[in-house]
Amino acid sequence: MELILKQDVENLGFKDDVVTVKNGYGRNFLIPQGQAILATVSAKKVLAENLKQRAFKEKKIVDDANKVAEALKALEIKIASKVGAGDKLFGSVNNIDVAAAIEKEGQTIDKKFINVIGGSVKRLGKYNAVVRLHREVSVELPFEVIAQA
Repeated sequence: MELILKQDVENLGFKDDVVTVKNGYGRNFLIPQGQAILATVSAKKVLAENLKQRAFKEKKIVDDANKVAEALKALEIKIASKVGAGDKLFGSVNNIDVAAAIEKEGQTIDKKFINVIGGSVKRLGKYNAVVRLHREVSVELPFEVIAQA
């Protein structure tokens, strides 16, 4: 079943992508949730026209995302956390904590666009997170988990 996505769908595609999925997934989940529409001939023509009109607007958005990426690369993020014996954290550090640390530095990034490499962090040290600013722009952001004073 061919569908046109109306919004970003995790592990499937981005908005306005034409994707092929199994019939049940499309008919029972994506279409009722409002995340996709059937990719009919007329819908594809409308999509092509919309993409043409949006192409030059998209360039500005990508340029803005690249500026934010450069600003993020310049940041040194340290996240303070309570520590037990042997550098082991009480709890963990995840994308929510990284988003809060970035916001303290003056940039606002939604937590769902941040992916901590290796899942949640449970020990002190240096780690990396991938921040997806746009479908074409993502930046690897190093951060350090330090002991809370």
